[in-house]
Amino acid sequence: MSRKIILALVFLCSYVATSQIFKDKEKFLENTDFDQKNFTYGYYLGVNLFDFKLHPNENGLDDFQKFLVRSEPKMGFHAGLIGRWRLNDYFDFRAEPGIYFVQRDLTFRNFAVGETRDGYTFVAGDTIRNVKSTYLDIPVFINLHGARWYNTRPYMQAGVSWMINLQSNEKKTGDNLEEIWRTKTNNFTWQFELGIELYLKWFKLTPAVKGIFFFNNEVVPDNVGTPNVWANSLTGMYTRAFVFSLKFE
Repeated sequence: MSRKIILALVFLCSYVATSQIFKDKEKFLENTDFDQKNFTYGYYLGVNLFDFKLHPNENGLDDFQKFLVRSEPKMGFHAGLIGRWRLNDYFDFRAEPGIYFVQRDLTFRNFAVGETRDGYTFVAGDTIRNVKSTYLDIPVFINLHGARWYNTRPYMQAGVSWMINLQSNEKKTGDNLEEIWRTKTNNFTWQFELGIELYLKWFKLTPAVKGIFFFNNEVVPDNVGTPNVWANSLTGMYTRAFVFSLKFE
């Protein structure tokens, strides 16, 4: 359902963009001096789907090398600020710090409810871990855009970011025996975005889609003595995300 909502938003914004492109050629152009300003600012709002790319070890695989650990994304929300520095007619430097509210559910099928390992008996609640994250994102981008066509302009941008997980639990001593999932606090990503800028009378509206890909492994192992079914069944856990935003400048 969450994917359908995002696709519906993308379709709606595409319709708005198309109506801008094919409108009456004699219509007055809006915000004609906007792109000549050296510095501009704004904000953005949007929805996102964050997921984990999992790398299980032998504790997370069955005899046929099939994954026994599964990640399911949940729709999240994000917001942030925009700062733009004009470099020339085709390139901008942009900083877009923001905050992302994220949840992913991990399902484990590498043990049976009622089974006992290392003195611990598994219960039904042990099969799912709700991994909630709040990422403070500090990205920088190089933006490449085409020439303006009436009141629209396409662009693409790429960059890197430092993402701080404020709910990482990395420094906690408890682990999955206390239902505490631990991940790395400091993370580094690369990001790629496509969008269409729409010039309106009082501001510029930009629907945009973006991919976020983490460089680093986020998993923090469980403590010694904890059954090897949760964090210790993974050698790697890397975030990847699909993001839809509406930008106002």
